[in-house]
Amino acid sequence: MERLVLSLLVENNPGVTSRISGLFSRRGFNIDSFSSGVTADSNFERITIVASGDEQILEQIEKQLSKLEDVRDIKKLEHGSSVKRELMLVKLRIVESKRQDMKTVAEIFHGKIVDVTQDSMIIELTGSQDKLNNFLELVEGDGYEILELARTGLTGLTRGSADVVYL
Repeated sequence: MERLVLSLLVENNPGVTSRISGLFSRRGFNIDSFSSGVTADSNFERITIVASGDEQILEQIEKQLSKLEDVRDIKKLEHGSSVKRELMLVKLRIVESKRQDMKTVAEIFHGKIVDVTQDSMIIELTGSQDKLNNFLELVEGDGYEILELARTGLTGLTRGSADVVYL
């Protein structure tokens, strides 16, 4: 099974995310990750979609998205020619004697401790999905209990200015 990461520039109209996600559900396509936000121009939104399937399904997804009226540009975010990141907040059960150890681990992964209570700690991490997964594997392997976990989904842009779309 292959994986496709698309960056869409869409008009910031009511219902645009519903129409895009509806396209996937009507055709039985699965969305692995979906993130969106307004761009520097509030008339437009950037949506990053991660989908998986065979080559034919992924090709169909791209064709169907390009037919939508609100979609102004579609770019494939391919390894090496794009920058992709994800944000994760992870809440760990932690005793006072282990706080310094976890602070060290978080620093190794360029994480930031954003909340500490008597029995828990929330760490914010940003990076590739592999980096975040590696952090989770290490934490679980060291016996820390993950109380809660929130991930934003992948977002990204292509490198350079050659393919920038000006509207």
